Amino acid sequence: MTSDSTGRRVVVTGAAAGIGRAIATKLAAEGERVMVNDLDADAVHTLAHEIGAIAAPGDAASPEGAGGLVDTANEWLGGVDVWFGNAGIDRGRGLQASEEDWTDSWEVNTMAHVRAARALVPQWVEQGGGRYVVTASAAGMLTMLGAPAYSATKHATIGFAEWLSATYRDKGVVVQAICPQGVRTRIYEESGDLKEVLSHDAVLEPSDIADAVWAALADDEFYILPHEKVRDYYVARATSPDRWLTGMNRIQQSLENR
Repeated sequence: MTSDSTGRRVVVTGAAAGIGRAIATKLAAEGERVMVNDLDADAVHTLAHEIGAIAAPGDAASPEGAGGLVDTANEWLGGVDVWFGNAGIDRGRGLQASEEDWTDSWEVNTMAHVRAARALVPQWVEQGGGRYVVTASAAGMLTMLGAPAYSATKHATIGFAEWLSATYRDKGVVVQAICPQGVRTRIYEESGDLKEVLSHDAVLEPSDIADAVWAALADDEFYILPHEKVRDYYVARATSPDRWLTGMNRIQQSLENR
């Protein structure tokens, strides 16, 4: 498959702002048929009007919401060729993160993918293929200091995406994981002292991520890494985990001593 437009039927969740909005805008501009979803109904309708997409506001994380969004896409697009599971939240800090923070993070950052895949994959297997793209963040490959719920659920997202690929790639299901570091989004702007860590290898614009995603649709490589250094960090972490964790702890100490 090339990234040249084929009028693919695409759904983007978490599309009201940031990376999701940029991906939806890029794909629509390239001629894809796009449906945009977010809890922010006004923002979704505005975006859909701007880019010529179909608005489908609502909760894409709950069992009813995820399945309902797939049903809506099937009705209005006639099916789904590419699903961008982009919706995500960053809740709670340190061990003080509440039970609610953990539950909400688990539902949105991980279970939303499971629930969408339950509805999508059987029809993809039947029709001979489909593409599932998750926005997992470099936090899912490495970690994000100060944000245990975000880190753990993004790791789980990658774990599920790997399982999905390992199980269904022979049936034509392509799975990809977008894993940037610092991107100028609301999560970045609200990251406080972590801004310095996230901006270590440059802060990208959401449009930069969208361009990287568009290029990545030309092949089936699992990781989409807009920050190339993330690959090196991932290898270093796997090769010498204790050295990696010691280095991360030093960064943590420097944040605490400010």
